[in-house]
This record gives sequence, C-alpha cells and structure tokens, in this order.
Amino acid sequence: MQESAQENVFGLAHLWAQGDTVSHSVAIVIVAMSIASWYLILAKAWDWWRLRKAARAVPAFWAASSVAEGIEKLREAGEDSPYAQLASQANCCNHDCEAVTGRLVSQFDPSEQMERALRQQLSTTQAGMENGLTFLATTGATAPFVGLFGTVWGIYHALVAIGMTGQAALEKIAGPVGEALIMTAAGLAVALPAVFAYNTFTRANRVIFADLDAFAHDLHAFFTIGKPLVANSAQIHPMRARAAAGAV
Repeated sequence: MQESAQENVFGLAHLWAQGDTVSHSVAIVIVAMSIASWYLILAKAWDWWRLRKAARAVPAFWAASSVAEGIEKLREAGEDSPYAQLASQANCCNHDCEAVTGRLVSQFDPSEQMERALRQQLSTTQAGMENGLTFLATTGATAPFVGLFGTVWGIYHALVAIGMTGQAALEKIAGPVGEALIMTAAGLAVALPAVFAYNTFTRANRVIFADLDAFAHDLHAFFTIGKPLVANSAQIHPMRARAAAGAV
C-alpha cells in the first residue's frame, strides 16, 4: 500500500494537481496544438488520397469520345476533383467566352482568355491544397519552445521548493522536475509529427500541382489548337474565325 501511494505521488494526476495556472495553461496549449495538428494531418491525408484517385481518372478523360463524357469520367473520381474543375473551366471558356462582349476581358485573344481562366482555377486549387500547412509548420516550429517554457517553469518550482526547505530532498523536487521533463517530452511529441507531415504534404502537393499544371497545358492546347472551332464573332474569336474560314 505504501509503495502504491508513493507511485501515485509521482503520477500524472499528482503532477497536474500540484501545478499552477501557468503550468496548466502550457499543458492545455500543447494538448490543443496536438489535437489540431492531428486533425489536419488526417484531413490532409484524406485529401491527398482523393487527389491521387482523381489523377488516375485523367487517362479516361482523354479516352472519352466527347468533352462532356470526359468531364463525367473525371467527376466519377469525385465531384470536387480539381481535374474535373479544370476541364469544366476550359470547356465553359471554350463555349461561353463570346458572352463577354463589351468587357475589358473581351480584348484578350481567345487563347489568352482560356489561359487566364485556367490559371485562376489553378490558383484556387493550389490555395485549397495548401490550406492548413501553415498551422502544421507553426506547430512544428513552436511546440518545442512551448514545452521548453513549461520545463523552465517546472525547474523554477523545484528551485523554489529547495529554497523553502533548505534541502534538495527527492520528495520535494521530484514533482516539479517530473513536470518539467513531461513538458519537454510533450512539446517534442507534438512538434515531430507536425514537421514530418508538413514536409510530406508539401512535397505531395508540389507533385500533384505539377500534374495539374501539365493537365491545364494539355487542355489549353486541345481547345485552342487541337480542333477547328467555329466562332460567331470574328472580333472576339479571330482564331476560330480563321479556322472556320479555312475549313470552308
């Protein structure tokens, strides 16, 4: 019984009970950072898996007999597939850019209009892919220092206990020193997964975005060069008008 009571004195519950507001605040901050970072890690892992699934549908798009069928093939991999969004944006620009008559954007060449639309869609997709990475980087950089602050505070308590008793008895300083060591370990336990996840997702996003950029280039080439497009207005679509005239 005495041994069990001695173990409880140095347990986590006892360390929490003897802590003050500062140590409790540091512990709560570390726990909150850990929960938020792991939520982002799991969410980004799920997003990455969906992006990889969407990328595998690109060959089916080029194998389709029409653009509409190809877009449906891309959407089968996910309604929010960035590949489907790019293809839809290019298809809409291909058919609907004549509606911008009288606006400044109508002064662009049709090829430049489509490039502009695809770049805007790529920027939106990239912003969504990078969402949450800043928090992971911040957690990985700051969590060890939050734990270090808790460590310093625990050592301060140990020194105060020694100063008040005049002796460095184990039972007087074990609690504060144990609290300090736990804070250090907690800070590292939160920071390391966040750093690993940030580096992994940054590289994965770079690879996926390069693939999206290549797909956007293929779409641009397909809609502007790959086939003759008949225009209703030669002023807005000189390229289509020339192609239509050459086909007559």
